Parts: sequence; structure tokens; C-alpha cells
Amino acid sequence: MRAEIIFYIIFAIFIVEFIFTKIIDYLNTLNWSNELPKELENIYDKEKYKKSMKYEKIKYYFYLFSWIFNFFIIFFVLAFWLFWYLDIFVRQFSDNDMILSLYFFWIIFVFQTIINIPFSYYFTFVIEERFWFNKTTKKLFTIDKIKWFFLTIIISWSLLSLIVRTYSIYSEMFRIYAWIIVTLFSIFMIMFYSSLIVPLFNKQTSLEKWKLRDEIEKFSKKVWFKLDNIYVIDWSKRSSKANAYFSGIGPKKRIVLYDTLIKDLTISELVSVLAHEIWHYKKKHTLQMLIFSIIQTWFILFLFSIFLKYEVFSQALWAKNGSFWIGAVAFSILFTPISIVLWLFGNILSRKNEYEADRFAWKHHDYKKLKSSLIKLSKNHLSNLRPHKIYEFFNYSHPALLRRLKAMDETFKK
Repeated sequence: MRAEIIFYIIFAIFIVEFIFTKIIDYLNTLNWSNELPKELENIYDKEKYKKSMKYEKIKYYFYLFSWIFNFFIIFFVLAFWLFWYLDIFVRQFSDNDMILSLYFFWIIFVFQTIINIPFSYYFTFVIEERFWFNKTTKKLFTIDKIKWFFLTIIISWSLLSLIVRTYSIYSEMFRIYAWIIVTLFSIFMIMFYSSLIVPLFNKQTSLEKWKLRDEIEKFSKKVWFKLDNIYVIDWSKRSSKANAYFSGIGPKKRIVLYDTLIKDLTISELVSVLAHEIWHYKKKHTLQMLIFSIIQTWFILFLFSIFLKYEVFSQALWAKNGSFWIGAVAFSILFTPISIVLWLFGNILSRKNEYEADRFAWKHHDYKKLKSSLIKLSKNHLSNLRPHKIYEFFNYSHPALLRRLKAMDETFKK
């Protein structure tokens, strides 16, 4: 296949993917209404519902503008051969493929960061501020961005250096060695993310010995689940939104509660949320998603290794010679249709796990408390409770609240 034909395929995939996602986003707007639907009467009052709709609309137009802005930048980059110019530019500084790859992707990363900072700033200090979600200061916002920038550089450069070095030495076995590197990195991050990365941004303290911890330990013993590491994170210095999550594997596992979650929910509701998270761990949902990710990574690297054998894919983006970095860009766009399918499968699996965790939580703790905790969290987050079915299918890793409540009610009545 000629390079020109591949270029047009790349261009077509890029445009079709944009149109496709925007159509799905538009479908979600068809469910907008200022009238409180009957199924929400026991969840939202009229004013709260109007506020949630307003928040949803503002976010929609904000993300639409940012998507269109980024679309035209990438369109310009592809149409005017800027990857080719960048390839020529970085080749002036070295003949080492590893160094060239780092330069190439570093320049793209810096450019993307510069473009995205104004959008991030506006969303945080205008949109989130308007709805009383934002608690961060401009100083903390700046510090966070600087930390994330250098942390991303360090981690991505280390990982990319290993992968490119592996490709240059073991090109025939590249997919195997690269798969091992990425897999080990993923496992390492799951085990140590909370203990190594999170402390760079937030303070985590062990939950003190008081009624909440007593109730959590009591429930853990009831369901035969050993849980010693219970931490509280000071999320309130950035946002009023609440959450909780498990991290780590084996002895490194820990439950992390946002301090905003402790503030918003009662002790019994908090235990219900924890029960939900415990079931994810007991049923090895985290391990399940990790295995899915590992298999997905192997499949991606398998296809990528085939792409790299043919210089025509690099030449499709106007590079004179085949290169790892240009080939990676071409592959990332050509792989889009498959990535959408994998994304859908991952979301379907995740939603199934959420329903299972909900059933466990109310069966082993308190049906009403789990419902009330989910409703409170949705209210406090101004969540969209009536997303379009197609939009939810493509974008939601967790079922929408009304579907979760309906599933719980139907199971409870059996």
C-alpha cells in the first residue's frame, strides 16, 4: 500500500472519530430538561435538579469548545506535515534512536501541556468555582501542574527509554520484552501509587481510632476481610467532591477515604460505601481489570511491532525514513477503531462489577444506607442522572445512578 493512501486513511480515521464522538455527545443533550422527571422526584428537588442541568450544559459546551480547538490543531499538524518537520528538527541533535524519541515526544508533550493549561485553569477557577466545587488556590494549582509536569517527564522518559532501547536491540522480540516492561510497571504502580505518588500531592493520615474505624473493622471481620490500612486523604484542599478507593495488592492494600466523603456521609453510609469497595477486592475485580489491561497491552504491542516493520507507515506522515517515533504516531491514529472496541469492553466489564459490588454491599450491610449514600454523592457532585443510553454505553465505567437504584430495587424484591 502506498504511503499517500495510508495518509488519507489516517486523516479519515481522525475526522470520523471526532464526528462520531461528537454525535454521541450531542445525543446526551437530548435528555436535557428543566422539568424534574417523575423518576427523580424522590432524589432531587426542583432547584437542585435545575442546578445539575445547568452544570451539565456548561460542561458540555466547555468540552465541545476544547475538543474543537484541539481538533483543528491536530488537523493543522497532519495537513501541513508538521510531524515531518519535527522529525527533521530532532534529527539535528542526535543519531541515537532513544534520544531522538525522547526529544520528539518531549516536544509534543510540552506543546500539549501549554495548550491544555488555559483550559484546565478555566474549568477549575471559573466552572468549578461557579458551582462551589473548587477549593484549590492559584498557588496550589500552579504547584500541582509543575509537579505533574516533571513527574510525567521522569516516568515517561524512563519507560520510553527502556522500550525504545529494547526495540533497537531486540527488534524481533520487541513485543515480548516491551510487554514485560509495561506489565511490571503497571503492577508496580498499582502496588505503590498511594505510597509513592499520592504523598507528592496530598497528605494521607491513618484513620484515627474512633467510631468510624471501629465500625469499619467490625464490618471487615464480619465478611472475613483483613483490612489494617485505612487512610484519610485531605482532598478538601482541592475540591468539595468526594470519593473512596482501594489501592495496592496483598499486604500493600489500603482503603483511602476522602475527607470530603467523611464529611458528607453518615458512619453507616460510609460503611456501605466501604462494603462496595471490599467486594471489588474480594472478587478480585482490580486483578481482573489488571489482567484485561495486560492482555490488551500485549495485543497493542503485537500490532505495533508489525507496524514498525514497515517504513511505509512512517512515510505516510511524510518521514523520509522509518522511525520508531513517527511510526508510533501513525499507529496511535490507525489503532483508534480497535481502541474504541477495547474501551467499550472495559466499560461493560466495569459496569458489571459495579452492580455486583452494590448487591454485596446492601446484602451484607444496609440496603437503605447504600441507596442514600449513592444519592447523596450524586447530589453533591451534580451528576447527570439521566444520560442518554448510547452516551452511557460508550462513556460510563459506572452505571448511572437511576439504573443502579433500579437494579438494587429489583434484586431486593426477589
